[in-house]
Amino acid sequence: MRKILLSSIIIVIAITFLGRLSYLQIFSFSAEQVLEDPAIKAIYDYPERGYIYDRNGHLLVGNDPAYDVMVIPREVKALDTLEFCGLLGIEKEKFVEKLRKARVYSPRLPSVLVPQLSKQDYAKLQEKMRKYKGFYIQKRSLRYYDTPSAANVLGYISEVNEGDLAVNKYYVQGELKGRTGVERYYEDLLRGRKGVQYIQKDRFNRDIGPYKNGELDTLPEQGKQISITIDKTLQEYGETLMNGKRGGIVAIEPATGEILSMISGPTYDPALLVGRERSKNYTKLYNDTIANPTWDRSIHAQQPPGSPFKTLNALIALQEGVLDESTTIQCYHGFYVGKKKRGCHCGGGLRKLNNGISQSCNAYFAGAFRKIFEKFETTDEAMDVWEKHMRSFGLGDYLGYDLPFGQRGRIPSKEYYDKWYGDNRWSSSYIISNSIGQGEILATPVQLANMTAAIANRGHYFTPHILKKIEGKDITEPKFTEAKHTTIDPKYFEPVVQGMADVYVSGTARWLQIPGIEVAGKTGTAENFTKIDGVRTQLTDHSVFVAFAPVDDPKIAIAVYIENGYFGSRYAGHIATLMIEKYLKGEISRKDLEKRMLEKTLEAEYAKPYSGEEFKINERVW
Repeated sequence: MRKILLSSIIIVIAITFLGRLSYLQIFSFSAEQVLEDPAIKAIYDYPERGYIYDRNGHLLVGNDPAYDVMVIPREVKALDTLEFCGLLGIEKEKFVEKLRKARVYSPRLPSVLVPQLSKQDYAKLQEKMRKYKGFYIQKRSLRYYDTPSAANVLGYISEVNEGDLAVNKYYVQGELKGRTGVERYYEDLLRGRKGVQYIQKDRFNRDIGPYKNGELDTLPEQGKQISITIDKTLQEYGETLMNGKRGGIVAIEPATGEILSMISGPTYDPALLVGRERSKNYTKLYNDTIANPTWDRSIHAQQPPGSPFKTLNALIALQEGVLDESTTIQCYHGFYVGKKKRGCHCGGGLRKLNNGISQSCNAYFAGAFRKIFEKFETTDEAMDVWEKHMRSFGLGDYLGYDLPFGQRGRIPSKEYYDKWYGDNRWSSSYIISNSIGQGEILATPVQLANMTAAIANRGHYFTPHILKKIEGKDITEPKFTEAKHTTIDPKYFEPVVQGMADVYVSGTARWLQIPGIEVAGKTGTAENFTKIDGVRTQLTDHSVFVAFAPVDDPKIAIAVYIENGYFGSRYAGHIATLMIEKYLKGEISRKDLEKRMLEKTLEAEYAKPYSGEEFKINERVW
């Protein structure tokens, strides 16, 4: 009986092994299943990452060859660790730790030991690699940047971590992945698909040839080439103008929603985040908590928009029929909120829509705002209508652009104010600062640029986006090609556009005129507060400016926000004007404006919270 039982067990075990072997040899074709067999190893062939070009075909990002030192832990034999570490240029402790992590990941799968060797280091090491069993060199490509600009747009790539490996089975340890910007959003297009060769090993762990005669092997597929909407020349020029300044600039082509430039200042050379110094450089940039060069102000900076917001209140007032072009409102050098007077620099007197915009009269728009609310029986009803109009311009929410989300800004609702004041316990006078783009309104530079594009188009816009072509073919995704219409009738835009055009002719930006180009714009000065030693302190105002040109056939709409930049036409207005001329004419005639922006910095302003030097609010001297 025992003999029969023992024989039966042996037969069952034999059948199990034969069945498993047959399954692996005949039926198993997935990579995961094949790699479960310890007698099979995978050798990966990494493709070149896709190239990135600008809208005019100029190269932005390419590839350079690089070399990784790989290790298969269970194949490692005794070696002279100090000699090997000397060749690799790493400390012994780091070598031991890397080898330990590789064993934890998998003793039989390759892991990156030392990434991104230079060609010189590779040449020195290649001849001696035969001495070190279990180690080999794998060729791959690293990003090469043909521009020192657009780091916030292009993004960077880095090695996958444990979280990436857990979420996406495509990646294996040591691979590179897009982390920010275009590299992240279009990772699936740019990375291509790695090739793989499965090698069978004998019981002595020696290679004996391709598994299944190479039936499961695949060739690498190169990443797709893409063109983005950025204008390389305009982007580089804008970043030079931002020297010594903090803020964001976004320029959009109104007819398509294509982003022409997307600038965050201060910024950094994207080449700093490539190669073996990447980690050290990133740590240095990330730890700069004062200038925050890795924080993309173009999509993250939420600030009161200031006077550019007046244009939308004018449009709502026209749409709701509470005023027209000839309606006059008296300005007494400001307006009152209760017993407190808010100042105005327009000069005072009777104001109509046109000179209310061109002279940026606070009192006119406070009056227009009140008229909107007085039209409705209840404040709640008025607030709902006002909020709906504002949101139709893409404010107060994510726009849906093809970059990381950024911030949604804020258009307050009745529920927002009910939490502050209580239901039915507030009126338009409580929120009158919203009439001039202060109060509880917040907007990002990309939202202001999109708002300006909607005005330039007389009532519609296209979702701002960064992708233009894939492998030379134009994108046709409806999300980016179908117009989104505002709640304002097109007929009401013309008087507002004329007021913005007069900003350059006779208004607050009249000294910024460009020869041969009609520009419509709006200056803005946004109050700026922070806490210093626990005390809410008013700093130098932010400079804000929006514009589009030419007025009758808009090719560019732009928003510029400069932290601590004084009034709107001082820094933001200069930069917007120069970028418009650069894009439309290719050269600069206003050398006086250019010289100021290239030479003037705001570093002294940014140092004041730390130095204790006094802030001079709205100082109007150079």
